[in-house]
Amino acid sequence: MKATSISSHEKSFRDSGIDAFGKKFILTPETVSIPGESSKLTLLDCRRDNSDDSFYYKEIVPKKRIVLHFTAGYLKGDIATLTTPYYHVSVPFIIARSGDIYNPWASKYWSYHLGADAVGGNTEMSNSSIGIEISNIGFLVKNGKNFHTIYSNDDVYCTQAETAYYTEIPAYRGQKYYATFTNAQYNSLILLLRYLTARFNIPRTFLPTDKMYDTFPSAKAAADFSGICSHVNFRPTGKWDIGPAFNWKKVTFGVWKK
Repeated sequence: MKATSISSHEKSFRDSGIDAFGKKFILTPETVSIPGESSKLTLLDCRRDNSDDSFYYKEIVPKKRIVLHFTAGYLKGDIATLTTPYYHVSVPFIIARSGDIYNPWASKYWSYHLGADAVGGNTEMSNSSIGIEISNIGFLVKNGKNFHTIYSNDDVYCTQAETAYYTEIPAYRGQKYYATFTNAQYNSLILLLRYLTARFNIPRTFLPTDKMYDTFPSAKAAADFSGICSHVNFRPTGKWDIGPAFNWKKVTFGVWKK
């Protein structure tokens, strides 16, 4: 899908509530106050019209950390995959490029979101973490003057001239071209992080700059970390979310500011 088409793609889901698998959702705006400050956060409650909740566990586990991901997809497919019945790979928040925050289940519960070989264990790390997925196609492949996704040479995302839609960085895990995130996504993420850290008493801390993209060196280090991190900190290979193509400075500043 071309980057210029994503806005209409997301609007179609917002208007219809129908994901890429044809599942229907009831979307209900909800505004909540951020504890300890005057700011408010608006979410879209995103529940299956048939009340299916088989993709997460209604088990309350204390939360120690928040883990950021990108979806490597587009919103309708993101929602579809993350709410696959009985699959139990999901997160409570998906942030569209529009900045809309979709909330398919309560963040006090849990589902798997880190992977079978996650440092510290998939179950232990997933159930004590709150996963946030940011809708973003991830790394791109350059072919002449076009950038396409990993899914097909014909799936052109943008051209080299459309610099707002991609960024080039020194190669991270073998890839140097990545789709950009929108300002609306950064702004929504910052508010969501402020809300979740306050609600669950999670420290507003990040990994040190020189360790931000490294995998936790041991299961104990992963279990001991309490704060905000990302998927790459748990997976040494096979994942790119979220590396240095993301504006971490903008997020850390926004989360820390009074």
